[in-house]
Amino acid sequence: MKQLAMTALSVVFLVGLAACSSTPTKEQEGAAVEDRKPDAGPPPVVVDRPPVRPVDPAAAKGLKTDSFAGSPLRDPKNILSKRSIFFDYDSNLVKEEYKPIVAAHARYLQQHAATKMRIEGNADERGSREYNLALGQRRADAVKQMMQILGAKANQVETVSFGEEKPRCNESSESCWAQNRRGDIVYQGE
Repeated sequence: MKQLAMTALSVVFLVGLAACSSTPTKEQEGAAVEDRKPDAGPPPVVVDRPPVRPVDPAAAKGLKTDSFAGSPLRDPKNILSKRSIFFDYDSNLVKEEYKPIVAAHARYLQQHAATKMRIEGNADERGSREYNLALGQRRADAVKQMMQILGAKANQVETVSFGEEKPRCNESSESCWAQNRRGDIVYQGE
């Protein structure tokens, strides 16, 4: 009985092995290749456009005509020139006073889909290096999350933490530490 079971198992194994192997019945042929020559196609369409004229400053009511008109990101009178979001001690909650700045940058990203930025999270010197790196990351992520809620795309915003490695102030005082607890917005190419 035992030998019969072993023989049956061997036969099943050999049949399975034989089924897995394949013997080509005829030589496989490659895929057919079609010879194509470039087609001239229809001639390109030429569109006649009027020349672009500079905007008359008097006619452009409501538009800024100062030296920063080309880049609102560098205009000190524009909210987009504000690039730091400051946090309370041991916190990653965006304060009410900085929400308009975050909202303005989110709108800018929404209107300029090809624009990308990096939010750099920072912490003061108190706490371990590892803790400060994690806190800086949470701060950067909080700003990014708020921007995404307000319309920015996730692929436009990158986050990084510098922890305590990039201080603005090196004194050991509360006013100095407050300057180091921040998330900095840096646009690509700056």
